[in-house]
Amino acid sequence: MIKITPIPVLSDNYVWIIQKNSNAIIVDPSQSQPVLAFLAKNQLEPTAILLTHYHGDHTDGVSGVLSAYPDISVYGSSEVQDLATHIVKDAEHFSLLGLNIEVMDSAGHTSEHISYLVGREYLFCGDSLFSGGCGRVFTGDYLAQFETLQRFKQLPDFVKVYPAHEYTQSNLKFAEKVMPSNCILLEYQEKVDILRSKNIPSLPTTIGLEKQVNPFLYADTLDKFIQWRKEKDNF
Repeated sequence: MIKITPIPVLSDNYVWIIQKNSNAIIVDPSQSQPVLAFLAKNQLEPTAILLTHYHGDHTDGVSGVLSAYPDISVYGSSEVQDLATHIVKDAEHFSLLGLNIEVMDSAGHTSEHISYLVGREYLFCGDSLFSGGCGRVFTGDYLAQFETLQRFKQLPDFVKVYPAHEYTQSNLKFAEKVMPSNCILLEYQEKVDILRSKNIPSLPTTIGLEKQVNPFLYADTLDKFIQWRKEKDNF
């Protein structure tokens, strides 16, 4: 059994902690101090850091964590090669805490963005997929981002999705604007509004739910995806 906990940092980031017994994996540590405090409070020993991409709000805490735990491994794509001890690529598998971890190419937001499918049922997707949305296409490669989302759509509906940002409320407002009338979307909006009013994370979500409430998974052509992504940029 594993436990997955979000550590809220910055204005809307989550650092995800994957815990098994007294060991932990850290996903995208944007700050070190909240992570170190969490580990100490819960008497956890970190074994690895997983990085999805190079942006500072996902990597700035790595050096601080390594200062406290210099022997842990850091996994990431070639775009974080200055931080990573293990460079990993699409479709590569490795094991941590007895869990199979599959690397998935999820380019678009950055050119070498990757995601991690842990234990075949937990997807840590950084900024490539959000609940109700997806990351800005900073590369300008809309095809890469569209193909990333198509790969995610092929995952089983039960897969839980752990994005790195709390963007759900604003994303769903845009989804309501562009998607056909959808009772599931309206119910989900209400649920998220209640959670956020209590400062409770709206995440994780699931692939099955996102297929019904996320316009960027709903878009079945590249042209439609590009149209909505550009509209969302100005929303």
